[in-house]
Amino acid sequence: MMKMQERSTDRATLLIGSTLSMWLVWAADLVWPGDLGHGIVPRTSYGLSGIVMAPLIHANLQHLLANTIPFVVLGAIIVMRGVRAFVTVLIVSALVAGAGTWLFGASNTMHIGASGIVFGFFGYLLLRAVYDQRVSSLLIAIVLAVLYGASFLTSLMPAQGVSWSGHVFGFLGGIAAARLRYR
Repeated sequence: MMKMQERSTDRATLLIGSTLSMWLVWAADLVWPGDLGHGIVPRTSYGLSGIVMAPLIHANLQHLLANTIPFVVLGAIIVMRGVRAFVTVLIVSALVAGAGTWLFGASNTMHIGASGIVFGFFGYLLLRAVYDQRVSSLLIAIVLAVLYGASFLTSLMPAQGVSWSGHVFGFLGGIAAARLRYR
């Protein structure tokens, strides 16, 4: 019983800690603007380092909240299957979203925010059922598709001030993570 409780605590700590890291970077950026790093600047050597920091940097409180809520909700669903699942999806989604944005993002722009990871979480949860063949995964995918499908699809369309490339490649990263997790 104690071991099961410790696992739940580890999962909650991971989700809360990763969420808190975005908030801490946002708060620190208020105190020291621009000193914490930068986002992804497509096809520049300078922008490559942004792949690591971009998910932690947000333009304002509204941007941070818009990423935090789905990050926590979708992340909680993923972390229920374990720490390894969450870490895999987080890293693969962030790297694929970052690399795709660096390669295909609009020139002379800076891409920031955790939405690539959020879209990765969404893609993972939609496709996980295909690979793990669990009824619970299928039900989660159906509920997410019904509740969030339209808003996620509209967020994939190019729009001023929105990193469509981060969204698209984050989603693809989530699909890749599902495939990696369930070979």
